[in-house]
Order: sequence, then structure tokens, then C-alpha cells
Amino acid sequence: MMQPELGTTAWAQQQFGHAVLGDSRRTARLVQMGQRAAEFPAGKLCQVFSAARELDAAYDFVESDAVGAAAVDASIGRATAEAACEEPYVFVAVDGSSASLTDIQECKGFGSVGTLDAGSRGLKVISALAIDPQGATLGLVTQTWWTRMGATRRSRKEKRRQTRQRKPHQKETRYWLETITRAAERLQKTGARAWFQLDREADAWPMLLALEQSGHHFTVRAAWDRLLASTGRSKQYLRGFLGKSRPIGVYTVDLSAGPQRRARAATLVARAARVELALPVSKKRRVTFRVNAVWVTEKAPPAGEQPLDWLLLTNTPITNAAEALSVVRGYTLRWRIEDFHKSWKSGGCNVEQTQLRSPNAVVRWATILAAVATRIERIKHLGRTQPDTPATSELTPLELRVLIVLKKKQKKRTETVPDGIPSIGQAMRWIADLGGYTGVSSGGPPGSITLARGYEKLVIAVQAVEAWEQAQN
Repeated sequence: MMQPELGTTAWAQQQFGHAVLGDSRRTARLVQMGQRAAEFPAGKLCQVFSAARELDAAYDFVESDAVGAAAVDASIGRATAEAACEEPYVFVAVDGSSASLTDIQECKGFGSVGTLDAGSRGLKVISALAIDPQGATLGLVTQTWWTRMGATRRSRKEKRRQTRQRKPHQKETRYWLETITRAAERLQKTGARAWFQLDREADAWPMLLALEQSGHHFTVRAAWDRLLASTGRSKQYLRGFLGKSRPIGVYTVDLSAGPQRRARAATLVARAARVELALPVSKKRRVTFRVNAVWVTEKAPPAGEQPLDWLLLTNTPITNAAEALSVVRGYTLRWRIEDFHKSWKSGGCNVEQTQLRSPNAVVRWATILAAVATRIERIKHLGRTQPDTPATSELTPLELRVLIVLKKKQKKRTETVPDGIPSIGQAMRWIADLGGYTGVSSGGPPGSITLARGYEKLVIAVQAVEAWEQAQN
């Protein structure tokens, strides 16, 4: 596992220290910027770097053509792959997003994001996020950025026609393929095993074939009721075929809240089978694709809630109910990447608030902040899912010492603060308290914003103690 307990200095060295930027001084500057961003995460450089000299150096770095964002991404990916090889396997959630950026005059080189009616400008990105078997974020494997130019309004019929005419390398599908291929290669270099997790956007024949050829496991949520390969005259489709089979198991799965879903424990009925799909690789040609299918439907959802209906395609073996459940659980962990995108874009890191004036500068700075966001998410999820783990797993001895002092200063009368090592759950709650968390408004556990705010206050206090102790010596 990665060792955030070494502090932000060692974490930044681990994440960015292998970046090949043509000059060791540039790499050293990158490490320093990564450390500072981890201590004071924010979208605007002026909010991260308070000293004028440090701020000028940061601007010079992100605006320099000599700094390759791909090299920064490669260093982060290497750190994640090295951590992943210590696990039996890691889930790798792959998902697309966009960064909406300020470009009122449309002169910064950004492209269209979101709907054309909204008129938003920014950059498109696909991220591959590694998650350990226990569900905690490990780090980024890679990201792929691009600018969407020349978007025009088209009817649905016209859009379908143009989509059929274009080859995969002419579509945005190519960015998904690049991300999957690069992630697989980086993990293979360290001997790490991946289990890719992708949503319905990935249910396209080029991506299914690429995942199969990657040498890793994969699960893709189907977007289509696909045609089964058959030599007979009558056509048979996947859902109809699975619907005739007996359930392989009934499970209870904890669901996190979504845009149109309340958090709940869902009872799922699962059916599974080995099938052969007829993938339409062209208008006149289909190829046979052998895959395992797991279809889960929710039994008796709460009133007002849409029942879950997931049709999952996977190359992992399914011979019993336990293996089917592992497929379902792996897919639920795909939501970690949505939490990451939220923390990165509008949560603790606020990358969408950057005022940088070129796509290249934005990508360099956003890539640094992306690594910081994974650190925030890791600490947040460990505090929720492994609360009894000693806090030394994520915080340095000095950070814990200062945190205990700060907590004693602001504790309630009825609270007792132990002098020994707190659990990670306790420490995360104390940090969130420093960030203004009360639990009253949200009713849930601390989020990335309050944790980032609280950790920033903790860092300032730690730096003051370090400076005082150095002065005494």
C-alpha cells in the first residue's frame, strides 16, 4: 500500500518524483508544488501559493512548454501501479467527465462541454482510478484530455447516421481506448492485476474487444439488449434469454445516494449465464464475442424509487452465487470515480475555479490536483469503511500530536479526548470538525470539502509547531 503516513513531503515525492521533465530542477519544482497543493488544495494558484516568489514559480511551471503533462501523468500512474502490485488485484474505474472553465471571450482555446444550449466551455477528460479490494482509493492510473471543437446541433437520426459512418479512431471512442490501453500497460509493468469497471458509455464493440485483449478482468454495464449469436432464423436477445433462467442468488447491497437515488440497502435478484454476443462491427458484419452476463434486478424498491436494473458483461468466471456477487460488488465500487471527480472539480480541489488561460496550462495544474483529490478520497473512505484502523496509517506522528491538542481545545464538555493514538475514524471526524463539520445539515459522514478545509488548518498548525521547535534547537 501507499504510505501517506510519511507526510505530504514524502507523498509528493512518491507521486511526482519520477516525472521525466528534462531537468531535475523541474521535477523538484513539481514535487514542491504537489506537496503545497496537498496541504492547501484549491483551484486557483494564488490560493495555494501565498509567497510571491513561490507563486511566480508555479505560474512559470504550468505555463512552460518544456513541461509535459504526459510526464506528470506517467509519474502519478507509476506510483499507483507500484501500490497496486501489492494487492491481489485492484478495481480500475474508468469514466469520462469535463472541466467547465471560465472563457467568456472564447479566446483561451477551450471547447464545448455539456449541452450546446448551455454554452459551457472547457476540456474533456477520461480518468482511470485504481481502488483497492476493500474499496479505498489507491490513486490515478492515467487520464486522457482533449478539446471538443466544432460541435453542432444535429437531429438524433443524423447523429446515428454519422456515428455509423465513422471509424472508431474518428470518434471520441478513441480516447476511451487510449485510456484503457495505457492503464493496462502501466499496471502490467509492475505485475498488478486490474479489474476494469465501466458504465454504459463503454458498451461499444471497440471497447469490449479492447478490454478482452487487455489481459485483465473487466465488467461493463450493458447499454443495449444485445443480440445473441445464433445459427437459427429466429433472433434471440440477451435479456429475454436470461429472463428464462433461474436466479443464481439473492443479495443485499448497500447503495450510496445518487443524483436520482436515495442511499439504501437494496435486495437484488441475480441471474447469470455464459453467452455469445453478435457484435455489429460494421453495417454488414458481426463478430462473435463470448462473455459472462450477470443480470440483477431490485426486489421491492422503496416507494418513489426506480428499481435497479443492471445487466453486467464480464470476463470473470461465474460458476456460483459468490462469484456473481463479486461482479455486482465490483460494479458498485465504480462510483468511487464519481466521488473523485466531485472532489477534484468542485469539492476540496475546485479545479474548475482555475483562471489559467490555455488548455496546456490547465491540464498541467489539473493533473497535479487530480493526484491530490485521490489522496483526499482515500483518507475520506478509510475513515468511513475502516474506522478502527490506527490513524498512524494516514497521518504523521506530529500531525496526530497537533490534532489532539487542537481537538482538546475545542472539544465539548461531555467529550473525552484520549492521549493515545486515535483511530482513523476518530481522526477524520476531528479534522472535519476543524473544517466546520457539525453533522447537522448533511446528516451524513464528513465529505471532501470539510476534510480539505480541516486538513488545511491542521497543516498550518503543524508548520507553526515545526518552526517553533526548530527555533528552540
